[in-house]
Amino acid sequence: MHPVYTEIKQALSGFYPETEAAAMARWILTDLFHFGTLDLYAGKDTDFPTDERARLNNILTRLKSYEPLQYIIGETRFSGLPFEVTPSVLIPRPETEELVSWIVEDHPDAPVRILDIGTGSGCIPVSLAHRLPLSTVHAWDVSPEALEVARRNAIRNGVTVHFQQVDALQESWPSLNIDVLVSNPPYITEKERTDMERNVLDWEPELALFVPDNDPLLFYRHIARIGLDLLSPSGTLYYEINRAYGAETVSLLQQLGYHSVELRKDLSGNDRMVKAVKP
Repeated sequence: MHPVYTEIKQALSGFYPETEAAAMARWILTDLFHFGTLDLYAGKDTDFPTDERARLNNILTRLKSYEPLQYIIGETRFSGLPFEVTPSVLIPRPETEELVSWIVEDHPDAPVRILDIGTGSGCIPVSLAHRLPLSTVHAWDVSPEALEVARRNAIRNGVTVHFQQVDALQESWPSLNIDVLVSNPPYITEKERTDMERNVLDWEPELALFVPDNDPLLFYRHIARIGLDLLSPSGTLYYEINRAYGAETVSLLQQLGYHSVELRKDLSGNDRMVKAVKP
């Protein structure tokens, strides 16, 4: 391995698990310093220019403060596409890619009308617009900063998404006719803070993470009511959920009249996604 790869791993030792530090070292050298496979693995001892050395030291300092590497780099990949990420938006997760794939599997080549609520970086609607090019896609978020990031991501990936600043918890909402409603809303309870990694807790936006301990299904209930109003007959609702509240989310949707409610696990075996059909 290249000596700088070893240097990065050693610098991050004690801050991150060894496997995570190794992955970061590869990511930094390939994405930021454009190392090819041969450069990385052949162990060729090539000195860094002074400006690149300073840049690397800055990155390592930020990583030791547990700033996510995606924010340092300014982008990540989701569903095969590049996405800008800033501290105004959550970093997209692989579990959310599974949710997008579920929707695509259910609606191949269909001209569906889609609404994503709580869009953040725009990873869900931009990916759906890209993979379902006949669809019409809308996306809401309460944060104007998040919406600016999402708009740039739509432009970057060459798709059209209709963005609006909307608070999902308000009692009125814009009028739309949609076939698919999808949301990955805030779902981490306050009591779960103590179990969270510092790179999430210290850096990612709390607005997009937390719900009160006494109402963990707050957003799911409000968004399901929006779905009852905006979804077409037999329209479909998709949620990413807190793995601790799978049964409760299913029960909530059934109580509101949704049928054919399906709870699906993610690749890690956790309850993570729910699908329901409007009556």
